[in-house]
Amino acid sequence: MGITKKVAILAAGLGLVTLSACGSSDGDDRGGGSGGPKTVTLVSHNSWAASEEVVAAFEKESGYRLKVLEDGDAGQAVNKAILTKDNPQGDVFFGVDNTLLSRALDNGLFQPYEAKGSDLILPEYRADEGGHRVTPVDTGDVCVNYDKEWFDEHGLTPPKTFDDLVEPAYKDLLVTENASTSSPGLGFLLGTVARYGDEGWQDYWKKLEANGVKVVDGWEQAYNEEFSGSAGGKKAKADRPLVVSYASSPPAEVIYADPKPETAPTGVAEGTCFRQVEYAGLLSNAKNPEGGKALLDFLIGKRFQDDMPLNMFVYPVREGAEVPEEFAEFGPQAEDPETMDPAKIADHRDQWVKSWTSLVLR
Repeated sequence: MGITKKVAILAAGLGLVTLSACGSSDGDDRGGGSGGPKTVTLVSHNSWAASEEVVAAFEKESGYRLKVLEDGDAGQAVNKAILTKDNPQGDVFFGVDNTLLSRALDNGLFQPYEAKGSDLILPEYRADEGGHRVTPVDTGDVCVNYDKEWFDEHGLTPPKTFDDLVEPAYKDLLVTENASTSSPGLGFLLGTVARYGDEGWQDYWKKLEANGVKVVDGWEQAYNEEFSGSAGGKKAKADRPLVVSYASSPPAEVIYADPKPETAPTGVAEGTCFRQVEYAGLLSNAKNPEGGKALLDFLIGKRFQDDMPLNMFVYPVREGAEVPEEFAEFGPQAEDPETMDPAKIADHRDQWVKSWTSLVLR
């Protein structure tokens, strides 16, 4: 999903510390050995973050030392994991979302395991229940964000819907990510397909292109270099007040700002949201499958689920998990986001991306 590492780059000075690796060990002791704790390795996109206390709790309770390997954007990480599935880099993969899930499953990336506590995962986030090859971990919404100060200064009402974005008033204001290389870029594309259908989404993108949409490779460039409302964008004197990001971006701008503002400097156009769900799975040919199972159990346990919002800026999927008040206040989930059946994504995603590329990047 890419929701979390964005916060680390949100701007220098916001102060979130992400955990890129914890307790890595010398050599490969994932399969056992004597004289110390065994290692379980989590492979992720560049969006992993957790409290040191929570990781320490996992290590103490499980007896495994946790090592985290980050492997680029979600799409890149999934593709690399597929290519190395016969000799995987780790034991568990975290970060494949509903837009890419079929690619992972069709390529045999995961082996079955029903994590303890799976019955407490909210039904709307479950997938592959019969095969138990993946475990839902978090959810979030890809949405257009807007710079409140810019719109106030220009006396312009921020857009609310997909339809608004093609109006002349918003010409040359939006930056989005490449749908073929970026998870939020793909989510935004799927949102437009869900909204306008198979027959109408390409006409919509023609209008969006005619209205001056700018496309960049990934989220970090879009949000931190092009978007005027982010802390990084202000430093870079960015000139695009609309960006495809997440519903959770505004609370990040508040919670980790110094000094902390009373209200979020950015807002969300709720009529542009597409819901993503992220999963984790036990990798096929994992060297430490027992450690991987323990880690999957932990990822959907209440301690980790409660910890996620202020570290990974996503919503938990476990029933009864707590969402901090300030996170819910500044980054509420969209009430009526666009969604799509994973089977439909699986059947059409590659062709949609190919058509989008020809249309927008020609």
